[in-house]
Amino acid sequence: MQKHIDLPRKVRYARRKRKKVYKVDKSCRLWRTYADYQLYIREHPDLPVTQIDSVEGRKGGKVLLTIHFVKAEFMLAYLRDHNDSQSVIDVFEQLYFELRPDRFMSLMPVLLGDNGSEFSNPKALESDRQGNHRTKVFYCDVSAPHQKGSAERNHEFIRMFIPKGTPMDDFSQDDISVMMNHINSYGRSSLGDKSPYEVMEFLYGPEILKLLGCTRISPDDVTLSPFVFKKEGEQK
Repeated sequence: MQKHIDLPRKVRYARRKRKKVYKVDKSCRLWRTYADYQLYIREHPDLPVTQIDSVEGRKGGKVLLTIHFVKAEFMLAYLRDHNDSQSVIDVFEQLYFELRPDRFMSLMPVLLGDNGSEFSNPKALESDRQGNHRTKVFYCDVSAPHQKGSAERNHEFIRMFIPKGTPMDDFSQDDISVMMNHINSYGRSSLGDKSPYEVMEFLYGPEILKLLGCTRISPDDVTLSPFVFKKEGEQK
């Protein structure tokens, strides 16, 4: 019997690394298209809409899940090791646990995302582990980022801290939370010079923001640059 050492090709070639491929189950879009979303919103005009997306640093590295509350222009961001559907599900499970069902459902009754593989398990987002309904997921049309333009515009603030292509592997969730506190505390002309934090507090009360772990930064202390990471590090 030949041993591996007797086989030239076995010695000559190192084992190839398999690239992890995230497949999208296209059936997940059934009854969840952008046209379905528009019809649903027409039928439920009072429901607030939350846009979900991913912000990448270096390809294959850590990635952010962003959760954007359109009416308040308020955004949460969660650092994930991989851009897969389970990591998205884990974030929403944690939020569901921390907020409890009633608050979660009043805050996020409608989710609008793109066609990335990380959002390809809508049933796990729409229902809890006991099968109770908690939200409704819809998808933008392919190559139509303008359909969730509010979140896309807010990502421009994130890029002031983390330019495109910058690795996120050395960041912690605390770093990301500090960044988002500064972004959410920055006044917007579209909100009558109020900050997203102030509008979110007006719409849902301070308890929600406390449960989400959000802190308001004084206007004089708001910084829209990576310098906040250095300041936070100096304080530790």
